[in-house]
Amino acid sequence: MAARSPDFARTASDYARHRAGFPVELLDRLAVLGIARTGARVVDLGTGTGSLARLFAAHGCEVTGVDIALPLLEQARRLDSEAGVEIEYVEAPAEATGLPDGAFDVVSAGQCWHWFDRPAAAREARRLLADDGTVVIAHFDWLAIPGNVVEATQEIILRYTPPGDPSHGPWRFAHGTGVYPQWLTDLQEAEFAGIETFSFDVQVPYSHEAWVGRIRASGPIAGTLEETGVEACSRELTAMLAERFPEDPLTIPHRVWAVTARVPAS
Repeated sequence: MAARSPDFARTASDYARHRAGFPVELLDRLAVLGIARTGARVVDLGTGTGSLARLFAAHGCEVTGVDIALPLLEQARRLDSEAGVEIEYVEAPAEATGLPDGAFDVVSAGQCWHWFDRPAAAREARRLLADDGTVVIAHFDWLAIPGNVVEATQEIILRYTPPGDPSHGPWRFAHGTGVYPQWLTDLQEAEFAGIETFSFDVQVPYSHEAWVGRIRASGPIAGTLEETGVEACSRELTAMLAERFPEDPLTIPHRVWAVTARVPAS
C-alpha cells in the first residue's frame, strides 16, 4: 500500500520560489547516456513545479509534465514562461496518466517516486515507453552531516512531525543518504532491463530567508501542518539559524542520485 502523501498544493508558492531545482549537471550526464537528446519525447511524472521537466526541455526534448496538484502545475507554467521553454501539462496521477501506450522515449520522475504507488507507477512507466525507451528516477536531497545546518534543521522538523502518522512519524526521510536502492527492485519487478545508477554531490547556496522558505515548503511542514504549526516552525528555525549558523548565505550539501533502466528489446 502506498504511503499517504502530503498536500503540496498547500505550499505551491513556497515550493516554486524556494525549492532548489535539479542541477543542470544531471541532464549533462543523461545526455552522455543518450537519454536527454534533441527531439526525445519525455513524460515527467509527479512533475510538481516542473524542475526536471524544464531541464529536459532546455536540452531540446519534447516534454509533457504530469501531476495531480493543479496549483503546482500553475506555478510550473509561470516558471516555464520565465525560462522560455514550452511544456505540455496533464493533471493526472502518475499511476494512471491517461496518455497513450508507447508514446514516449523517456519517462522521468524527479523527487517523487516515494509518493507513488510504486509498483503501479513502474507498470505505467513501462506502458508509456516506446520500444527501447528509458525510465529515469532521480533525487536531489540535502545531506545531514553531524553538526551541520541540515542536521540541526531536521531536529526542528522532527519536533513538528505529527506523532503516530504512519507516513511521517517519525519523519521517514530524516537522516537519509540520498540513495534509494529499493527503487531498483520496483523496476526489476516491472521487467525493465539494463538497470544502472549514478550519483554526485553539489553545494547549494541558500539565504536564511530562502532556507526557511524551503523548509516551509516541505511535506511534513506546510504540506501537513496547520498554519499555526507552520508559523511556529518557521520562527524556531529562523532563531536557530541566527544563533548557530549566522553566515548568510548558507552552504547546503546535496546529493544527486539517479537510476536508469530500459524496456528490453522485443
